[in-house]
Amino acid sequence: MTSPFRELVNETCKSLPGSEWSDPWGGGHDARKLCDKMFACIGSMADGVSVKTDSVETASMLIDAGVGIKAPYFHRSWIRVEPGTAKDEVTHRINVSYDLIRAGLPKKKTANLPPRKGSE
Repeated sequence: MTSPFRELVNETCKSLPGSEWSDPWGGGHDARKLCDKMFACIGSMADGVSVKTDSVETASMLIDAGVGIKAPYFHRSWIRVEPGTAKDEVTHRINVSYDLIRAGLPKKKTANLPPRKGSE
């Protein structure tokens, strides 16, 4: 049975243009990528979603503010947003992570992608 948190994460990720699912380590991870660059990952135990922030400082600030915790196994610029976090915050963090990855890709890779709804 899939948890409501995992369903929220997967539905949010699936709605983003060019989002692709993978399980790079096996065992039931849901990693979401854009052009082979990961922007969100929820572990096999559905214990939170790891997302990218724009910097180590931003990640630290969000951790200090209680928005997330340090994302195990990821760079320090990533945080893990835990189940129980408000739906709007979860979707916001996923969208920010996606936008950061998308902005860092070469234009030729994103030229045919439609804009993300709500990012105009």
